[in-house]
Amino acid sequence: MHARWMGRCTTCGEWNTVEEQTSKKPVTSSAKERTGSSRAMRMADVKSEKEERILSGIAEFDRALGGGAVRGGVTLLGGDPGIGKSTLLMQALAGFANRGERALYITGEESAAQVSLRARRLRTQGVDDVLVLATTDLDDAEGAMGKENPGVVVIDSIQTLRSADITSAPGSVSQIREVASRLIDLAKRQDLVLFLIGHVTKEGSLAGPKVLEHLVDTVLSFEGDRSHAFRVVRAVKNRFGPAHELGVFEMATEGLVEVDDPSKLFLAERAEDAEGSVVVPIAESTRPMLIELQALVAPTQFGSPRRVVSGIDGSRLAILLAVLERRAGVRVLERDVFASVAGGARVEERAADLALSLAVTSSTARAALPNDLIAFGEVGLTGEIRAVPRAAARVGEARAQGFTKIVLPKSNAERLTRAEKKGVKLIAVDTIRQAIEIAFQDRK
Repeated sequence: MHARWMGRCTTCGEWNTVEEQTSKKPVTSSAKERTGSSRAMRMADVKSEKEERILSGIAEFDRALGGGAVRGGVTLLGGDPGIGKSTLLMQALAGFANRGERALYITGEESAAQVSLRARRLRTQGVDDVLVLATTDLDDAEGAMGKENPGVVVIDSIQTLRSADITSAPGSVSQIREVASRLIDLAKRQDLVLFLIGHVTKEGSLAGPKVLEHLVDTVLSFEGDRSHAFRVVRAVKNRFGPAHELGVFEMATEGLVEVDDPSKLFLAERAEDAEGSVVVPIAESTRPMLIELQALVAPTQFGSPRRVVSGIDGSRLAILLAVLERRAGVRVLERDVFASVAGGARVEERAADLALSLAVTSSTARAALPNDLIAFGEVGLTGEIRAVPRAAARVGEARAQGFTKIVLPKSNAERLTRAEKKGVKLIAVDTIRQAIEIAFQDRK
C-alpha cells in the first residue's frame, strides 16, 4: 500500500502498476446477520438457458470456439505480433457479416484506410459489409457499439483502448481491467459476440495481466512459427465448449486457409528412413492428428551439454533423457540433444513421451525406425510405459494415414476391441527398454 500516488511500484519495480482504490468500511456483525432477498435453489429446479451459437463459416475457427460463437460470450485471442490475429478475426467478421450479422471492427493500432486495404486483400465474401472504427478512446468505442447495434464486435487490441476515468497509460493493469470490464458488461447487456485481441508478453501471458483471462468466457491462443505457413488456434479456456480444441490453418497470400486434414499436411515433407524421426498421434482436441517428432543427438563441443527444443517442453525432454540413460542404457546425458516438432506445431500432452524417447534413441544409435511405425504412451520415472486416453482414436487416425505398426502401452492395447485393432499390428510394451528393443529389432 502507498499513501500517495506512485508512478513506479517500490516492490516489483514496474511502472503504471499502482492503482488507486477506495478504502471500505469493515462489515459489522449486525450487517453479517442480515438476511438478503436471494435464495439458494436446488440444481434440478434451475432452468437451463440454451446457448445460441452463430457460425463464421470458417470451420476450423468455429471448431476452436466449441461449435461457433455464443451470443453474449467474450473471447480473448492472444498470440505473438505478426502471427495473423487480425487477419483471422477480419476473415471471421466477414463470415459473420455474410450470414446477416452486423459486424463492427474497432481498431486502435491502424487507421480505417489501413484496415480497409488489408481487408480487401483477403478477398473474403462479406468483408465490404464490415463496419470499421479507428479510435483509442473507450467512450467512442462504447458509443459506436450502442449506436450501430452490432451482433459481432472485434477490439484490436485491448491494450490500445483507454478510459478517461483512469489516469494511467494505455496497456497498464488498471486501464486493461477497466476497459475490459466495461466492454464485457456492454456485451452481456446487448447480447452480442465480443472478440478481444491481446498481445503476448515476453513471459507468454495473454494481454499482459493474467486477470484478463479470468474475466472472459473463452481464451484462444494463436500459435505458430512465422517461418512456417502453419498456424494453430488452441482453446485454452472455454465456458461454452471443450477446452484444448484445435483449429489448423495455413497462411497464404489471400489470408488464412483452413486445413481439413492436418495429419496429411504435417507429414507431407517427412523424409523416409530418417534417423531421429518418429510419428506420434496426438489427441489434445476432439480430433486426433499425426505429427512428426525429430531429435538430433550430437557430441558436446562445450563443457555443458546443450538442450534445445522447439514445440515441446524442455523440462520434459530433460526427464526423458535421464530415464533413457538410467533405465534403458542409452548414453545421452553427456551429449547435445536437439528436439523439435516438424512444421511448427506444439505438443503438450504426455502421450508424446514414448515417441520422443524413440526419436532420441534413433539419433543416438544412428538407426532409422520403420517408415510405417508410430508410437504413443507416457514414460514414467521408473521406465514404465503408462496408458494414455483416447487410444482408439489415435489408432484409427494412424490406420487412416497408412501406418501399420503401432507401439503403445500394454494396458491401452488390452482395452481395444477387435474392430479397433483391425488392419494394424499393435506392439504392446511395458517398459521403455522393451519398447526400444522391439522397435529396433529389425534395424540392427
